[in-house]
Amino acid sequence: MLLTHDDWAAIWLTLKLATTTTVFLLLLGTPLAWWLARARGWFSQVVGALVTMPLVLPPTVLGFYMLVVMGSRGVVGQFTEHLGLGLLPFTFAGLVIASVLYSLPFAVQPLQQALRAIGTRPLEVAATLRASPFDTFFSVVLPLAKPGLITATVMSFAHTVGEFGVVLMIGGNIPDKTRVISVQIYDHVEALEYTQAHWLAGGMLAFSFLVLLALHRLNGREGRP
Repeated sequence: MLLTHDDWAAIWLTLKLATTTTVFLLLLGTPLAWWLARARGWFSQVVGALVTMPLVLPPTVLGFYMLVVMGSRGVVGQFTEHLGLGLLPFTFAGLVIASVLYSLPFAVQPLQQALRAIGTRPLEVAATLRASPFDTFFSVVLPLAKPGLITATVMSFAHTVGEFGVVLMIGGNIPDKTRVISVQIYDHVEALEYTQAHWLAGGMLAFSFLVLLALHRLNGREGRP
């Protein structure tokens, strides 16, 4: 058998994590990107730097501090225990929170660029037609930012699938609960099970290539007159 039960469980958990994370990133990242695209001043620059930080910060550093904050002595950990939710580390919910923070720039940056490229003219036209800000955002802004939305969705999903350092720090290596594909590959390599590692790693390699190829073709098609 090429893939074991643990391999399939890791694949299913990874897809579930990537889907959940992408949904939260779009819900949180879209209004944040809209604000960053329109805001001016030092505060927006600070927020933009914080959003972009996971691009340059080692995943283990981010994972370590998230583990501290969400642990029993951390602010978030004490808050979740007070609510009766328990601690978030080594749970699927903890993985989702860590993945959202780690993949945030992959959602916000494409959206911010697309929203900034719209300019003010379409908004002024909508205002002259007495469209409310709510109607303008959903009827004008989001359709015009469609390429950015697609890019943010694809990149957020693909980046979450490939996570390793953050998910290992926050989720550990619990079968059927927090063990994702990248951790499963690591386990196979540690056990010198190179054949199983090749199948999973090769699948990840093909997935990454196909995702990026589809994204380039889509962006090229969107850019044609």
